[in-house]
Amino acid sequence: MTGTNVLRGVAVAGATAVLLAGCGSASERAADDNGGGGDGVATLRVGATPMPHAEILEFVNDELAANAGLAIEVVEYTDYNQPNAALTEGELDANYYQTVPFLEEYLAGNQGADLAYVADVHLEAFGVYSESVEDLDDLSEGADIAVPNDSSNMDRALRLLEAHDVITLAEGTDGQASESDIEDNPLDITITPVEAAQLPRSLQDVDAAVVNGNYALEADLPETANALAWEDTEDNPYANGLVVRSEDVDAEDIVRLNDLLHSQEVRDFMEERWQGIVLPVGGVEE
Repeated sequence: MTGTNVLRGVAVAGATAVLLAGCGSASERAADDNGGGGDGVATLRVGATPMPHAEILEFVNDELAANAGLAIEVVEYTDYNQPNAALTEGELDANYYQTVPFLEEYLAGNQGADLAYVADVHLEAFGVYSESVEDLDDLSEGADIAVPNDSSNMDRALRLLEAHDVITLAEGTDGQASESDIEDNPLDITITPVEAAQLPRSLQDVDAAVVNGNYALEADLPETANALAWEDTEDNPYANGLVVRSEDVDAEDIVRLNDLLHSQEVRDFMEERWQGIVLPVGGVEE
């Protein structure tokens, strides 16, 4: 497998035997763990990008999972290309890093994948960042703006630029706009598609970049770069959520993990840790 995977999950103490039960679906392992004299702990391998997804999962594992009969092994990925393939191939029980539009795009191009979106967990607002420009009004003619190169996130980035009157997009392109759909470009800006994980680094070479929230946080952009604009979070369809193989949507251990991700404890952790950049979504599970 290509990509950089770093195992950071830690199972609860004494669950070594459970960690060895890495084969089979989540529903099959739940049945094994809850029968035959086991200790009742179900171990889930969950793929995630480092921030905030992996941090949220580690908080769940450290603070909440044991009482719910779970142990979470977090597998980190540094890009968006690998976690769905790993889940499809059975290397993971779930992943947590993507939006519904991103998953739909993946499934359209990977007909053999049978993945399902469980529920929204949080929203990360996209931002326009710059190291050289202090305000969107200061963009010069011919400015170069980097955006994510995958289609769902590119559309999202272009919508953000349109919302702040930098460009105007052609009608009828909702959810699928690319640079070729720019209808009005008064500053004749150049749109430069860049792999999402590389967008913070691209700021050295462009006038501004529209950066995914998780990568902006990892690079500390809210503290080190100028934030020129933020995405509107009201009625935003780009929440991030838990994804599993379709057969596991109703598996007991997946349901328990989803409940924990929507707990008041996790909501409080998000709000205190990221103060408005990572916003909890969905109701609180008691």
